[in-house]
Amino acid sequence: MAAAQTDSWGGMRRIAEEQPELVKWVYDEVRVNGPLTAAEIEHDAPRETGNWGWNWSSVKRALEFLFWAGEVTASSRNGSFARVYDLPERVLPADVLATPTPEPAKAHRSLVAVAARSLGVAAEFELRDYFRLPVAAARTAIAELVEAGELLPVEVRGWRQQAYLHPEAKRPRRVHAQTLISPFDPLIWERARTERLFDFTYRIEIYVPAPQRVYGYYVLPFLQGDRFTARVDLKADRKAGVLRVPAAWLEPGADPATTAPALASELRRLAGWLGLSAVAPPEGGDLRLPAGVP
Repeated sequence: MAAAQTDSWGGMRRIAEEQPELVKWVYDEVRVNGPLTAAEIEHDAPRETGNWGWNWSSVKRALEFLFWAGEVTASSRNGSFARVYDLPERVLPADVLATPTPEPAKAHRSLVAVAARSLGVAAEFELRDYFRLPVAAARTAIAELVEAGELLPVEVRGWRQQAYLHPEAKRPRRVHAQTLISPFDPLIWERARTERLFDFTYRIEIYVPAPQRVYGYYVLPFLQGDRFTARVDLKADRKAGVLRVPAAWLEPGADPATTAPALASELRRLAGWLGLSAVAPPEGGDLRLPAGVP
């Protein structure tokens, strides 16, 4: 946050450099009228000032710069999942606000430690990517944690990369998992890691032209136990009250006799969470749900 002026991504940094008056105006809007969404602020924004036009994108970039800098925070999300912005002192507990800001080196060590604890075992890039840390700072933090015995260098069979193990990581005797995974879940966010751990190749195909898609538009992997056994393309048909399945695919080596009913159960659970009353049979793919399950 302290380095927002230099380390934030280009659009945010440019808005702060080129339109500081807009950034201040947006901050004052949140201070006086918050909590607010970007759309609510844009509605009141002057259409232009000087040589610069103020539009939704400009307001959103200003908000994101303030968010990056810690001057505003997200108090909630509205029905469309848009951030609702407010001042930190109106959102965060007083003891959190009063916590002293750590020195950058200590902060980097703490963030790498959180990443290591969350990932269990990971390569350097994954420890760094978890919180998008700078390369040099992350490497220094990893070395210092290793020296302190808070991170253990290990070898993982089949990995070319040096791996690091969190000392508190435990290998369970059995993994009891049965769930659909979001494309943005940390389990599959770093695609190379997912391939090394699960021999599972995943690419989101939202931006791929329809004729070139392999599995579908918005495909969710299905985690069953300690492996991915299927993937499904899903669409919520709210008008009909049905969770539609444009395609369902069985992963190589998975047993359809156990995967199909487990996936059907999870689809029913997802449909209920979405407020839908039924699950339609798959329209494509090579995996069929048990007759009568939906």
